[in-house]
Amino acid sequence: MTSGRMLEGVRVVDMTSVVFGPYATQILADLGADVIKVEPPTGDAFRYSGKPAQTRGMAPSFMALNKGKRSVVLDLKAEEDRAAMRDLLASADIFIHNVRSQAIEKLGFSREQTKKINNDLIYIHCVGFAEGGPYYGLQAYDDVIQAASGTATLAGRVDGSGEARYLPSLIADKVAGLHGAQAAMAAYIHKLRTGESQFVEVPMFEVFTKFMLMEHLAGLTFDPPNAPVCYFRQIDPDRQPFQTSDGFISMVPYTPEAWRPVFDVLGEPEFLDKPEFSTPRALFENQALLYRRTAEITPSRTTAEWTQMFNDARIPCMPVRDMADILEDPHLKATGFFQHTQHPSEGNWYDMKSPISYSAYKAYDVAPPPRLGEHSADVGSILADWKDRDS
Repeated sequence: MTSGRMLEGVRVVDMTSVVFGPYATQILADLGADVIKVEPPTGDAFRYSGKPAQTRGMAPSFMALNKGKRSVVLDLKAEEDRAAMRDLLASADIFIHNVRSQAIEKLGFSREQTKKINNDLIYIHCVGFAEGGPYYGLQAYDDVIQAASGTATLAGRVDGSGEARYLPSLIADKVAGLHGAQAAMAAYIHKLRTGESQFVEVPMFEVFTKFMLMEHLAGLTFDPPNAPVCYFRQIDPDRQPFQTSDGFISMVPYTPEAWRPVFDVLGEPEFLDKPEFSTPRALFENQALLYRRTAEITPSRTTAEWTQMFNDARIPCMPVRDMADILEDPHLKATGFFQHTQHPSEGNWYDMKSPISYSAYKAYDVAPPPRLGEHSADVGSILADWKDRDS
């Protein structure tokens, strides 16, 4: 097993902010890329998002998205700082940003302009909507993409209200960020194989729409459609965690046949002797009745009792935990998922390690998230190291 950095020697100039781009570059930093986060004098807006922060500019969500990066403050309205940016790009393998096309061109760092600085540079543009469509150039945030993709209608389909509501997660940003990291590594592998650099556009709307429609396009897959939109199992109002005497439990009989051992555990095997459940197809079509009867029985025991009984019967289940309890999860403790560490300015904090393990690579300790401009004074040495490398 090799210890060190899997992407050691790969330099990424990161001019992204908020979640989409920083999540992509966080994945690269976790693997050992040298990510130089270029921030305006006011900093990434996400430094100030949410509560509580120990000190201004170090919000918890920002810290989770920016470990192992070096923060450099550059005012790109000033020629001196634009010159420093050009030098950074000349030393980089990958440039990733989420600035709108007209604005980045005005600053002098469009794809065509950066070719003159570094023709070998992989150029990644994180956008809200793909070029060529009428939405191109519009601002996009997670809520906007959830709305545009139809995702905001799902909760209203489940409860029958028809109301539009956002999923309580920055899911569109994070999904797009995963694709951004994938695109960066794919383009880098292509360059290693062919010597060819390229421009890559990662549009959040298209990325997230494909992600959500993988199951929810459903009957609209065919022309003409043979069923309504949405994967029925995900919008079944009866498919919810089951209440117990002291909480809730998630239990999943994924196939029709799996309901039989469930009702053995519930103590009512005869319930499935009814005509409504006489065949696997009938079981499938009448699952609402099964969910409802299960929900009537589960309040008779505790969550721990049901968990043990379902596990003994090899029925997939987990207790429903409050997010505040996740730090005490025994599995995550055993795998070392949360790491209690020290930050130079923020004190004790919980970090989450990269969940992926590699048999030929031992993860290294990623540096803590940087304070605004913490590495600005290092720009000279950063460039000197690059010049020494290429000399």
